[in-house]
Amino acid sequence: MRTIKITVLLLTSFFLNSCAALTQIAQTAASQNLPLTNAEIVGGLKDALLVGTDSTVTHLSAVDGYLKDQAIKILLPPEAKTITDHLSKLPGGAKLVDDVIVRINRAAEDAAKGAKPIFVNTVKEMTFTDALTILKGPNNAATQYFKDKTATQLGELYRPKIRESLNKGLVAGISTQQSWNELTVQWNKLAGSAIGKIGGLKTVDVKLEDYILQQALNGMFLKIEEREKDIRTNANARVTGLLKRVFGNQTLIK
Repeated sequence: MRTIKITVLLLTSFFLNSCAALTQIAQTAASQNLPLTNAEIVGGLKDALLVGTDSTVTHLSAVDGYLKDQAIKILLPPEAKTITDHLSKLPGGAKLVDDVIVRINRAAEDAAKGAKPIFVNTVKEMTFTDALTILKGPNNAATQYFKDKTATQLGELYRPKIRESLNKGLVAGISTQQSWNELTVQWNKLAGSAIGKIGGLKTVDVKLEDYILQQALNGMFLKIEEREKDIRTNANARVTGLLKRVFGNQTLIK
């Protein structure tokens, strides 16, 4: 009789524990269909932005991050084509042009190393309204948010590096910036002359430093945009549980 009672107690305990476990599983499963909380929305977006910007900065700050990526490689302005075409015909001229382009891209790669803290601080300051707007926005909504919030700071980060690169002496101590200034001055004299006007020549008013800076930032944001789209559309790119929940089913958002 004692044995029977013990057996009944064990079975009852097992049954109750099993029911508790099943209840917990059911509750967990049901919670997956509950609307996302504000904290989850903000946390998911912050995860996405940190993942996206971190991988972008790591890529761009590596050697050849800009130079070997044809989508963002920084070249001289289109207005410089006449210059580079003529230089390329001179002995060693083609190498000189290539060296300038390599140096410009190396400056951008070097500057990109300091970009991560700027993005991290911007993410920390994100509000729920910001997060919801981004989540419900187009595939580049987060990228646009970063442009609005970080462009000035990134410009301040990149500019000194680019300026240093442009002012380094190349041939006979003459820098890329000096060569560009002299070339454009002489060209503009010709374009502004009577002969130039008759020939339809146009003056070149491009500021080399500003142009290269803008190209460097454009490259940064292009890569962030590509990463953002990947996270939104590719489940395998969602490397955290919160990312999967927030981006996996936006119908759960209140």
